[in-house]
Amino acid sequence: MARTPGFGGSSDSGSPDNPVLITEAAESLEDQHRARVRKYMTLMAFRIPALILSAVAYGAFQNPWISMAIIGASIPLPWIAVLIANDRPPRRKDEPSRWDGRRDGLAAIETNRRGVIEG
Repeated sequence: MARTPGFGGSSDSGSPDNPVLITEAAESLEDQHRARVRKYMTLMAFRIPALILSAVAYGAFQNPWISMAIIGASIPLPWIAVLIANDRPPRRKDEPSRWDGRRDGLAAIETNRRGVIEG
């Protein structure tokens, strides 16, 4: 879809003054990677404050169970961060399904018996 000649000063579609609008283009791989790294770093950034908070909680309350609960909550954070960061962007509604249905007629387990040669 090109812009009108009044916008940008040029009627040539794709010129520097009048770029072509591509509104349904997928996000570039670099942008997807940058977003995944940002999610990972955000989740992992909670680990060190959690350890500091557990030390402060132990100093304030003299109760090791509160500190252990805070540390216990921070243990699965790397696993969760990796799962979330490695996830692909959600599928769009117009994205085609990859299943083509070629194997619908085949049984999961072959039922025909092959002849056995007995010696």
